Amino acid sequence: MPRASTAFLFDLDGTLVDSVYQHVLAWKEALDREGVELSVWRIHRKIGMSGGLFANILLRETGMDITEERLLRLRDWHAEAYNRHASQRGVRPLPGARELLAFLTEQGIPWAIATSGRMETAAHNLEALGVDPAKVPVVTRDQVRHAKPDPDLFLAAADRLGVDIEHSLVIGDSIWDMLAAQRARGLGVGLLSGGYGQEELERAGAFRVYEDPADLLRRIDEVAARS
Repeated sequence: MPRASTAFLFDLDGTLVDSVYQHVLAWKEALDREGVELSVWRIHRKIGMSGGLFANILLRETGMDITEERLLRLRDWHAEAYNRHASQRGVRPLPGARELLAFLTEQGIPWAIATSGRMETAAHNLEALGVDPAKVPVVTRDQVRHAKPDPDLFLAAADRLGVDIEHSLVIGDSIWDMLAAQRARGLGVGLLSGGYGQEELERAGAFRVYEDPADLLRRIDEVAARS
C-alpha cells in the first residue's frame, strides 16, 4: 500500500465528536455561577480557542476584573459541568468520524489529534471516539504553552508524528483552527459540524470545506495526496 505524502492533524470537539454544544452549556453554567451574564451565542463564537484565552476575552467584554483565581474557578467549573453533561447524556462521534480514522489507518496515512481542551474534558470524547492516547498521538492543552489560535498544538502533533507541518492538513470546525493552521504553515480544511459557516472558515484560511467527517471521507481524494 503506498504511503501518504500528507498527514492529518485533527481538532476534536466539533470535528470528530459532536460536543460543541455541551461545551457551550458547560461554559454558560460556569459563567452564570461566577455571576457573568452572557448570551449563549456569544459563548459559542469563542468555542475552539483555549479555555484560558476564552475566559479572558469574555471577561474583558463584560468589563469584569480578570484575576488568576477567577480564571481558575471558571476553568474548573466548566470542566465539572462538561463532564457531568457528558456522563449524563453521552457524547457521540460525528457521522463518519470513526470510519474516516479507520480509513486513514488502513491506508497508512498518519494522523493525530490536537485539541484546545485539557485531558480532564478530552478523555470523555476520546473514549466515545474509540481512540486510545497510548496508541494514537493526542496533544491536549496541558502539553503546550499556547493553544489555538496559536499554532503550538498542531506543531506538537506534527512533531509527534515525525512529519513536516507544511505537508500536513489541519482539520477543524472553527475559525480558530484555521487561523492556527495558517500560523503553523499547514493547510486548513474546515468542517461545518461545529456551527461555523463556510464563508467564515474560508476567510480564516480553509482551502476546502466539508459538511462533516463523513463528507470528507466521501471526497477524500480531493485532499489526501498519495505517492
